[in-house]
Amino acid sequence: MMSALQDVAAAPPAGLEFDMVSGRQRYALRHKDLTLTSVFQPIFSLSHMRAVGYEGLLRAHDAFDCAVPPLDVFGEASRQGELHHVDRLAMTLHLENFKMLGAEREWLFLNVHAGALTDSYHAAAFAAGLARLGLPQRRIVLEMQEVRMCDFDRLADEARHFREQGFLIALDGFGAGDSNLERIWQLDPDIVKIDRMMLSHAAHRTQAATILPSFVSLLHEAGKLVLIQGIETEHEAQLAFACDADFVQGFHFGRPSGGLADSVYAAARIGELAEHHRTQSEVRERRLAARLAPYMRAFARAGERLADGETLEEVCWNFLSLDQAARCFLLDAQGRQMGRNVVLRADRPGNEARFMPVADAQGANWMRRPYFRAAIEAPDRVHATKPYLSINEARLCVTLSLTVRIGERLCVLCGDIDWTQDDDQ
Repeated sequence: MMSALQDVAAAPPAGLEFDMVSGRQRYALRHKDLTLTSVFQPIFSLSHMRAVGYEGLLRAHDAFDCAVPPLDVFGEASRQGELHHVDRLAMTLHLENFKMLGAEREWLFLNVHAGALTDSYHAAAFAAGLARLGLPQRRIVLEMQEVRMCDFDRLADEARHFREQGFLIALDGFGAGDSNLERIWQLDPDIVKIDRMMLSHAAHRTQAATILPSFVSLLHEAGKLVLIQGIETEHEAQLAFACDADFVQGFHFGRPSGGLADSVYAAARIGELAEHHRTQSEVRERRLAARLAPYMRAFARAGERLADGETLEEVCWNFLSLDQAARCFLLDAQGRQMGRNVVLRADRPGNEARFMPVADAQGANWMRRPYFRAAIEAPDRVHATKPYLSINEARLCVTLSLTVRIGERLCVLCGDIDWTQDDDQ
């Protein structure tokens, strides 16, 4: 059988014909009353500022040359029991047209329906086609579609099989439907494609915009590259850039076409994003410094007075009288809290009432907190954390910290400031 497959793969598959579109030749084939062909949407690296891959997308026209949505094509194929057959036709088209595209080093992203390449005959034909076209497996990224949980084990087995052959694996559409982190651990993809729905939420909801960078960071820590897809507006592009995504895809950068990406246009767009990010970061840093300045001055003075022998309750009043100051507390050199929190505002005990089990922090160990480590590692200045969730009231806060020597003891003075999402925009 393998010999027959190799003979078939020595030339383009039967049924393929040249189609002239916008002055560019590409392969097309007929399936029933449809004419099928390929277009390619570029995928850009924000760091390299150029296209690093192309996703093959099916295009279909009926007998009257009217466009038929790909979802309708695959939907009808599924109803007729021909899903895998049409899937393989699409893959054949994408391989042939990608070769004609002239991309010399970029990846080809191919959407794969579960089970489409598990048939030994078609898997061998696919491999033979790659060999004939001179496309090594390392240049092919197989995009695994989200499936029902009951079918996911089979999908994970397929992904493992393809990776052993040298293909890269991408999990497509993560963040929509039944997506969860367990699927990432099971599938172990090289690339995670974040669904447009998650990006859209981030573009319209401040809380989602705050979570997106942390989610990308989590995927990076898990050893996954991150591609954000469906980017249509400049604002969405700025969100993708700011959250440190590796790759981007969408109309804002390049529409699907039969040709290579406009490298000059893409580099200019990404360059604009980088410049915007730089200037916005500088604005945020200046705004943050101005916001914290009165707290930093009052806190530094409290540290001086504490070192001179005054009590914690006496030295914290100027700091605590500022609008958003929440509490002061003192840690020993091992991070254990010495005494209770010092608060000034009358409404603070009421706010903390729902968190009464954690209200008494005397003896608590805060050695894991960044504010403690920063003060110990650089003892000569006041430190400010990034906004984080305080355990005291489950609300965002920024903590100031300063190493203070009280007699022979080394201590760390800490002060919490209530924070809101708008404060650091």
